Amino acid sequence: MTTTPASATFRRPGTAVHRRHTVVDSPYGPLTLVATDGVLSGLYMTEQRHRPPEETFGEPDPRPFTEAIRQLDAYFAGELREFDLPLCLDGTPFQRSVWVQLQLIPYGETRSYGELAETLGKPGASRAVGLANGKNPVGIIVPCHRVIGASGGLTGYGGGLDRKQRLLAFEKGGRDDGPDLSLF
Repeated sequence: MTTTPASATFRRPGTAVHRRHTVVDSPYGPLTLVATDGVLSGLYMTEQRHRPPEETFGEPDPRPFTEAIRQLDAYFAGELREFDLPLCLDGTPFQRSVWVQLQLIPYGETRSYGELAETLGKPGASRAVGLANGKNPVGIIVPCHRVIGASGGLTGYGGGLDRKQRLLAFEKGGRDDGPDLSLF
C-alpha cells in the first residue's frame, strides 16, 4: 500500500482498537510511532501540539513498526522521497480530505493553505485547512510540514516552526545542521 489517497483507512468512531507504540530517534528528536490494530496511526514529536496523552499509545512494542522505521531511516538519509506505508487515520471527513491532499504534495515542494482549500473546492476555508493540517496524526509521513502561508512564509506547525524550517530545508536539498539559535 502507498500513502496515496487509496491507502489510508479510516476508523469508525466507537470501534474497539488495540494500540502499540515505540519511540525512535531522528534528526528532529525522538518520534513516537503508534499503531492501531497493527497499522501506523500516529507519529508524534516531543512537545508537539495536539499530541495525545501517553496513556493512549498502548503498550511498548517495536514489532508493528519495522517497515515504518526502515522507511523513516531512508527518508532521513535522503534516500526516500515518498513513503509506502498503510495508514489508519482517525479524523473528521474534512480532516481526512485535507490529509489526503497533503500526501499529494511532492517532496521538496510546498503549497499554501489557500491552495489546498481551493483544491478541496472550498476556497474560503484556508483557516479550516490549517486547523486540519495541525491535527494530522502522522507528521512527516503525511507531510503537513509542506504547507505554508499565502505569502510564502512559515506559519504554524505542531512540531514547532524550527522543525518545519529544518524539514523543508532538508527536502529542498539544503543542509540541516540543527536548530538556528541566532536571534536575528
